[in-house]
Amino acid sequence: MADLIVKAAVKDQLEDQNVASDFYDALDDEVASVLENAARRAEENDRKTVQARDL
Repeated sequence: MADLIVKAAVKDQLEDQNVASDFYDALDDEVASVLENAARRAEENDRKTVQARDL
């Protein structure tokens, strides 16, 4: 599975928080799920282009 998130960007966003190493894997899984659902919704609407409304 490809890494979908950038760890440095997550650290920057959560600047005052510590981030556990397993958080990144869980976040990556969550992003993958969101992308899969968006792609499915676009396909269900006969589109090949995933749009913001698919989120």
